[in-house]
Amino acid sequence: MKEQIINLLAHFAGNDIEKSFPLPYCIPVYHCVSDENLPHLNQIINYKNTTQFEQDLDYLSKYFQFVNWGEFKDFINGNFNPKKKIALLTFDDGFREFYDVILPILERKGIYAVNFINPAFIDNKDLMFRCKASLIINEIEKNKEINPEIDHIFKSKNDSNLAIKQKVLQLNYHQTEILDRLTEALGININSFLKEQQPYLTFDQLQSLTQKGFGISSHSWDHPLYNELSLSDKLKTTNKTFDYLKNNDFLYESFAFPFTDFGVEKAFFDELFKNKDLFCTFGSAGIKLDSISKNIQRIPMETGEDAALILKKEIAYYQLKGILNKNKILRK
Repeated sequence: MKEQIINLLAHFAGNDIEKSFPLPYCIPVYHCVSDENLPHLNQIINYKNTTQFEQDLDYLSKYFQFVNWGEFKDFINGNFNPKKKIALLTFDDGFREFYDVILPILERKGIYAVNFINPAFIDNKDLMFRCKASLIINEIEKNKEINPEIDHIFKSKNDSNLAIKQKVLQLNYHQTEILDRLTEALGININSFLKEQQPYLTFDQLQSLTQKGFGISSHSWDHPLYNELSLSDKLKTTNKTFDYLKNNDFLYESFAFPFTDFGVEKAFFDELFKNKDLFCTFGSAGIKLDSISKNIQRIPMETGEDAALILKKEIAYYQLKGILNKNKILRK
């Protein structure tokens, strides 16, 4: 019902996004752009192809002024007066396509971006657990019969392919061992995949991006879901990543939550912002305010829709929530 109402409101929304957009900033977030079928992502991220991505950028450029990190900070501090509302382009996870595919587009269009990375995966030393799940599902889809070892791992019997796929996608950060057992049962060699596919950016590429003026910042050490971690573990993975960025002359003034900041307690932010180097953090809840003023929400752009529809739906949802006075995330 909620989605139907939002779609209806978005359908009747006007095209003057610059006026109807309720915040002075727009922060889109992507993970990857590719014209290829990427088995480590195709089951978990609805990434856009190059044509769709360029169309998004052209649409956003009509209504927003893309800014770099320094301009963004100055704007938030009230020291920068743009001609239009601003947009800060962001990417998560540090996938190789940022260098191979996205960078040439951004350089041609003169658009800056921040890439939030996980140091555990730099130089393709490991694969994020959700990417392992995507590889597993692709392998399951190739076979009509279920490998009996999979039933044994899940302690189930005669599950359908669909049921197995759902169980794989439900495995969390703390269940990586099960994912590793599944890859072994299916004959998936993660080390070989990392070597051949090279899904992540290398350290040399990250340095090159920094030299070209792009931002490389924090996305936690190895991409856990933060509301599943204790407060001490949240701080440990975050601070470990900040130390890595600072020691390697990357952008250590910001942090973007992996997955979502949903359910993250106020105490975490209180401790985190004791770090005086930290300018702000980023969630991905769309157009929303936050009781933690330095925690800024981004708009997910990989919904299977173009930028025009995504923004119209976000605006409609913001207006709908405004009626109920629920446009601000309240941290306890």
